[in-house]
Amino acid sequence: MRGLSTQVGGEVLVEKIDLELQPGEVLGVVGASGAGKSILLRTLVGLMPPAAGTIEAFGCDLGTLDAAGLRKVEARWGVLFQDGALFSSLTVAENIAVPLNEMADLPRRLVDEIVALKIALVGLPADAGGKYPSELSGGMRKRAGLARALAVDPALLFLDEPTSGLDPIAAAEFDKLIGDLRRSLGLTVFMVTHDLDSLFALADRVAVLVRHGLKIGTLDDMLNDKDPWIARYFGGARGHGAKENAQPETQSETAGA
Repeated sequence: MRGLSTQVGGEVLVEKIDLELQPGEVLGVVGASGAGKSILLRTLVGLMPPAAGTIEAFGCDLGTLDAAGLRKVEARWGVLFQDGALFSSLTVAENIAVPLNEMADLPRRLVDEIVALKIALVGLPADAGGKYPSELSGGMRKRAGLARALAVDPALLFLDEPTSGLDPIAAAEFDKLIGDLRRSLGLTVFMVTHDLDSLFALADRVAVLVRHGLKIGTLDDMLNDKDPWIARYFGGARGHGAKENAQPETQSETAGA
């Protein structure tokens, strides 16, 4: 992102920010309610136009690509929206097959095999494929949405509040799943979240939206930052508790990054 601005209804949410996502890292994006976190994600994946600035992915300026070029870039990322955003009239298997059918011309048998593989990859039982979203728990819907996001083997994964609505046990399990997939698949992850436990479990760096701008650093940087909102968010009892609860190997990986 270079000089990127976003706005909704004439109100500027993010103004002229620069940010580069490093290959293989997990970047956590946080900010106060209404700061524009989800709008930023939606702008990056092309669901909303930027108010100003440029977005580059995989060496391509997205604003200069034609439809075919943009489609090729979009095939290299996956998106998990809040609560999975699954199509309610489709089964889990049919949901996961959507990007496969859209992005590639594959035989039906191969699509079915890939769908089964993705269902297993995210830890869902095999019979989940035949169920509808309404028949799943919140945690299972998240996993199904993640399976769809991973359907075309993306290099870049966008997560929008991945643990929102989950109980602490399910949220911790989902954090572990993301961490395991990140390491095994070599994913680069852009994660919008308000969950401090997720940040300390997964994030190499954190980007904080403050006063239309952006502050970027490690979690240790944020724990020592003097900005009033950042100090309250990361330096309070919840922030210190999340740091203490993080797995030791995760903390060492984050520090090394």
